[in-house]
Amino acid sequence: MALRQWVAAYDWDDMLSVRCAALGVQPGVDIEALVRKHCVPPKVHLLEQGIPETLRKLRGEGFALAVVTNGFYKYQAPVMEVLGILELFEAIITPERAGTGKPDPAIFQHLPGEVLAHVGDRLDHDVHPANQMKIVSVLIERKMPEAAKGISPYMRVRDQRVRELCTEKWRRECKNNGLQELPEQFVPRAIIHSLTELPMVLGIENME
Repeated sequence: MALRQWVAAYDWDDMLSVRCAALGVQPGVDIEALVRKHCVPPKVHLLEQGIPETLRKLRGEGFALAVVTNGFYKYQAPVMEVLGILELFEAIITPERAGTGKPDPAIFQHLPGEVLAHVGDRLDHDVHPANQMKIVSVLIERKMPEAAKGISPYMRVRDQRVRELCTEKWRRECKNNGLQELPEQFVPRAIIHSLTELPMVLGIENME
């Protein structure tokens, strides 16, 4: 990652091969097969209830859905299939397919059509590249203070409690406890605490 080798940074097979070669042993492990073997509930589960329903609602409103992930397709697809959401996405963009990965904003250029919004749970890998590409960046923060949940997703960015939460998140991601303020380029356009709020951000539902 430090060398900006976005594809190599997530090539698990290559990592295993290189380390085993250095140790003078045979890998003896098929990572894809291992993923599929253990890709069963409850080892894999949705992060919250209502995700498939929300995705289907967006599709019903005419939105095309895509996944932009740093995991290789052969590792990600089995998990998504077991969770019942693989078929809901028109495109799945992965490093080995795109030739790059997040946080390189160029990965968004591999998405077909106009990108209206990008949802993610990291400021460095999701919010920052989306902001660079002038895409509406939506941070999903499930640990949002209860008092902030009554504020609209677009207004939460201005809430001091949420802002402090984001700043602390940024400190963890960049491993710099000395940062006092969240850099503007890492500020999301909207913040949601659940994917079920995404229709509001996209204007499908009214926001109070």
